[in-house]
Amino acid sequence: MLHSNRRTFLKTSAGCVAGPIMGTPAMTTSTKLRLKHSVVGWCFQSHGEKWDTETLCQKAKAAGCSSVELVDPSDWPTLKKHGLACAIASAGTEGVFTRAWNNSAFHPELFDQSKAAIEKCGTQGVERVIAFVGMRWRDPSKPGINEIPRDEAAASCIKGWKELAKLGEKHKVTVCVEHLNSRVADHPMKGHPGYQGDDLDWVTSLIRQVDSPRLKLLFDVYHVQIMHGDILRRLEECKDVIGHIHTAGNPGRAELDNSQEIHYPAVGAKLHQMGYTGFVGHEFIPTRNPAAGISEAIQACEGF
Repeated sequence: MLHSNRRTFLKTSAGCVAGPIMGTPAMTTSTKLRLKHSVVGWCFQSHGEKWDTETLCQKAKAAGCSSVELVDPSDWPTLKKHGLACAIASAGTEGVFTRAWNNSAFHPELFDQSKAAIEKCGTQGVERVIAFVGMRWRDPSKPGINEIPRDEAAASCIKGWKELAKLGEKHKVTVCVEHLNSRVADHPMKGHPGYQGDDLDWVTSLIRQVDSPRLKLLFDVYHVQIMHGDILRRLEECKDVIGHIHTAGNPGRAELDNSQEIHYPAVGAKLHQMGYTGFVGHEFIPTRNPAAGISEAIQACEGF
């Protein structure tokens, strides 16, 4: 029935764009969406047609998105011009995945950079910033040498995130910690070998220990599928701490189409059933028409 309904939608919708497997129409203003959709800037600015921010905003809005995320603050006025939110922003930290909160030696610089980012988000109405656990090596430039013990990493994360949460509470900004996969090693943005926050249960346990409404989990379906699978049960188990969602097809971190293994109609239905009111950020690397891919991602999560 789901596939029949989707075929009917594809046949009757106006403004169809060719897709590799089936017609992929742009969303129309009359299409009622259950979820709030966003696109992640880096995917479309550095891959595929390599859109500039103006084009990215135009294409995202035409597809049915209400946000463009993880773009530079200098781009926020362009988003605002198009009536788009920035669902989540960078915390402005150097090293991003590598020099992060599991290593207490990095805390002073991380806190200064994150403080500036959170304050800016608070004044500009950006409601979330991203944060990471970090690589398991004391010197991330020397992988395999001098691993940070897990208990030390846990204590370091909790201490640092408590300070971030206090800032978030003050400025009404939620910090979302992302769990990443450490298995995929063939592309720097498809997997992160050595990332210490690759166990979803461990990451969520640390977030719960901080116990702040301003520290949440960024649940990336692609990364969770690679490390754990069992996506729908995992969503249910994590629903109390989920602050943001990311999507991509697996394997390959490409489009959410019929050539990959995650059944996104079920994921979207689960989020709706859970009463999730945050954004779903589509973070796939386009391998073909990127605008068609965004529309297809929205349709998959909406179950069209």
